[in-house]
Amino acid sequence: MEKLKRQQNDLQSQYHVSVKYIACELTQSNAVDLIFEKLNNWQVSVDFLVNNAGFNECGLFTDTDMEQEMKMIDLHIRFVTQLTKRILPMMKKNNYGRVVNVGSTGSFIPSPSDAVYSATKAYIMSFSNALYGEFKRTGIKITSLCPGATETEFAAKANIQDTLLFKYAVMKPDSVVEIAYPKLMKGKRLVIPGIYNKLLIFFSKILPVGVTNSLTITMMK
Repeated sequence: MEKLKRQQNDLQSQYHVSVKYIACELTQSNAVDLIFEKLNNWQVSVDFLVNNAGFNECGLFTDTDMEQEMKMIDLHIRFVTQLTKRILPMMKKNNYGRVVNVGSTGSFIPSPSDAVYSATKAYIMSFSNALYGEFKRTGIKITSLCPGATETEFAAKANIQDTLLFKYAVMKPDSVVEIAYPKLMKGKRLVIPGIYNKLLIFFSKILPVGVTNSLTITMMK
């Protein structure tokens, strides 16, 4: 809550705009209803939606916490689907909108030692691609953003900050945004920021699964 308040104050001071925030546990079943209750009270119509909330429960599947994985599925899949379902009708009224669904390089690569996370991110990419096709000839554009390792609190919270994945080619959030923003405004279907991430995904498509599995396990150590 305090962090949201600070961000609100910073944005209002720096850009001289009105900023509102909603503090909500997004994995709870009524989260979308609570968000829409606030939006309706504020009489706010949404033109931009960024589905970026997420976390990771990393490790071998038999060792990870099932409750955390269920929450991850709930947040990455159920919540994103429900919120997008409720927001898109608003955008259709004006025939304008931008939806950014944040996937991952893991959207393309099934990941031993990170099985559930990558599976949820594969859902996000498939979901985004389908919506892109549905809205392609409208003023609403759907973009799937698939970054790799990024310098945020994500890795530390998942206890993977010391893995090989987060030792090389880690991008700063500002760099990811600078690459992604103009492309999403143009309505690009897919954005993969960074040459390293592009190469990673390219080779994952042509290498045998046995090879990519071995590489993934090594990168997550």
